Amino acid sequence: MFKRLMALVLSILSIFPFFDKVYVKLDPLEVPLEEFSMKNVTLLDSYEQNAFQKEVEYLKSLEPDRLLRGFGDIAGVRINAEKYGGWETSAIQGHTLGHYLTAVSQAYATSQDEELKAITDYMISVLGKCQLPNGYLHAIPESHYDQIEKGDTSGTWVPWYSMHKILAGITDVYALTDNKDALTIASKLGDWVYSHTSQWTPEIQQTVLNVEYGGMNDCLYNLYKHTKSEKHLQAAHSFDEMSLFEPLYNGEDILNGKHANTTIPKIVGAINRYTVTGEEYYLQVAANFWQIVIENHTYITGGNSEWEHFGEPKVLDAERTSCNCETCNTYNMLKLTRELFKVTGDKKYSDYYENTFINAILSSQNPETGMTTYFQPMATGFFKVYSSPTDHFWCCTGSGMENFSKLGDSIYFHDENRIYINRYTSSKVLWEEKGLTIIQNADLPRVTFTINGSADAEVVLRVPNWCEDRPTVKINGDRKIVIAKDGFITLDREWKDGDTIEYEMPMSVTVHPLPDNENAVAFKYGPWVLSANMGTNNMNTGTTGVNVTVPLWDTECSDILKVEKGTTNKWLRNIDENLVRIGDSLEFKLLGTNQDLVFSPHYKQHTSRYGIYFTLADFRTKLPENEDDKYIVIDSLPVGNDQYEFSHNMKCENSTSGSFNGLIYRDALSDGWFSYDMAVDNTTTNYLKVKYFSGDVGRKFKIFVDGKLLADVTLENPYPNNFYDVYYEIPQEMIGDKDKITVKFQAETGSFAGGIFDRLSIVKEK
Repeated sequence: MFKRLMALVLSILSIFPFFDKVYVKLDPLEVPLEEFSMKNVTLLDSYEQNAFQKEVEYLKSLEPDRLLRGFGDIAGVRINAEKYGGWETSAIQGHTLGHYLTAVSQAYATSQDEELKAITDYMISVLGKCQLPNGYLHAIPESHYDQIEKGDTSGTWVPWYSMHKILAGITDVYALTDNKDALTIASKLGDWVYSHTSQWTPEIQQTVLNVEYGGMNDCLYNLYKHTKSEKHLQAAHSFDEMSLFEPLYNGEDILNGKHANTTIPKIVGAINRYTVTGEEYYLQVAANFWQIVIENHTYITGGNSEWEHFGEPKVLDAERTSCNCETCNTYNMLKLTRELFKVTGDKKYSDYYENTFINAILSSQNPETGMTTYFQPMATGFFKVYSSPTDHFWCCTGSGMENFSKLGDSIYFHDENRIYINRYTSSKVLWEEKGLTIIQNADLPRVTFTINGSADAEVVLRVPNWCEDRPTVKINGDRKIVIAKDGFITLDREWKDGDTIEYEMPMSVTVHPLPDNENAVAFKYGPWVLSANMGTNNMNTGTTGVNVTVPLWDTECSDILKVEKGTTNKWLRNIDENLVRIGDSLEFKLLGTNQDLVFSPHYKQHTSRYGIYFTLADFRTKLPENEDDKYIVIDSLPVGNDQYEFSHNMKCENSTSGSFNGLIYRDALSDGWFSYDMAVDNTTTNYLKVKYFSGDVGRKFKIFVDGKLLADVTLENPYPNNFYDVYYEIPQEMIGDKDKITVKFQAETGSFAGGIFDRLSIVKEK
């Protein structure tokens, strides 16, 4: 109840402009910073070396022909291989090939491994044969795009989303391996996109943009950089969603209820338009969006969202579940952050990049298997679940391939005379234009740089936001008096071969509360988010969405830390005495509470249940009861979400979905209906949990289970102008020995069915 009350209060506050207006003052660099070629950056950190090697091994283990098979089927080209399973046999098939091409190209650019280049060369040669005369190239029929333009999503999913991945992957093969045929194929495919977009009326355009289309603007702007074709520039602009950009330009947080990974790539496309055209409007959109997400929607790891959606501004504790922080969101937020740093040189982007790379990206890969996560739960007591090598091919499997094949791409940046150290990790960079090699040996809080070569240049050191005191700098052993400006220390001198820089940044344990509950706290030590190992009891998993594996909760895990003496504020003020480092390790013993826990860097937490956030209470506190805590979820789906409705066999007639007061809904008009197949537990009592809105008072409809009447509903008004939950007990005779039922909402004549909001769930008592 407390969480819901806080969410309501914050929701009310959020209507006032002072609360949710975020407008970033821009000061772009005259000349943007440049990245170093991947081949000129060498990873020396053993953890990152292993992460890269595991990714390369995985990429080499996949069979290109199995990813190409669907493209051959569409083009009538015989490919003697069986398609992979999971999403690669669904209506989104083909998206993995795009990610794969990008990842293999990045891995080649990093390692110069000719075996990797041979893979991309082969795949491009086959794709050239599969490209239709009109330029179309995909593993799904061209007719899917015509359906989307007509507003018909039956039998299809998100064709433009997968087209984005394919076009981006082929373009990256050209950019990173210099395969000229790849550019020819990409250019023809870009022409095909233009042939569609140039025929759109404003109404058709809006219909298309209402369906997830990934970063079609982003990949087309990238293509334009290589082709300079006006067709590709115009096609890219057709995917710039101005109805989204305009409120963001004005600093308005309009993200509540929006699908996060549908939204973030659109903004990556916006900043890419700025880099192409120089129009500061699009840079302002990107900068405001980034700030809104960081201030209002981001957890300590740098991840965001719950069940793939943004929530109310600054409502994060109430949204902690097993389905937070989709890894694709993090991947795209870092792409956006990287470009914003290159354009502005603002330290806040480097700070976020470092934090999120360590605590969300490195955290997303199992270092033993190389497999990656879909979600990273922020609720306490869950665990990370990883994809399989060949049975899932989630969107996050694809972005995971990309994440770990480009680990060196954002450690260093430069302009004509400066080199910026963006991340502190053991590595080596060759600055060809200056004839300098800089070797970084990081053992935080100390970092040593060794210079090979001689040149007059500026070395720019970031003072990270976790640095607790003034950092110290020594050059060749002599301590220097340095002054940070805008969060950077600039060392300008004639560097000689063998020069060394010693840089030390003091750090300690810090406390990070959530905005909607000051007692829900997490801990960091320097750049590392700390999480507590909570054991391996009942490491069971379930399924959500389209074949997405998620962890199930264990009743023995608790996120309550009861302070044994004094108040929670006093305990937090003395955090150095209550979360104590064990020797020289990065393990920390928790003291003075009811739980005996050891914390360590979260990115290394892979095989156990964990807790990042804990709710503090003093020994006198009576904890509030939450009705949801009485139940365990058997099955649940976010209504109005295409992936999850698709996976629950949603059928409907005269039904609509939309957004109201920050929540997605589905309803059915007079005599209309909609239904879902939902899992049940036939060994216990099941309840159907439905969320309604009091403003729909008086609506009449029926709920059926497998054709039998469960409830004759007339909506009431128990909480004026607010949402409320109803639990319907499902009689055992309706379930019998079944493990799945069909739940149907049928509107009465002259009334509506629903709306039902947010999630529809089957639950059981704990």
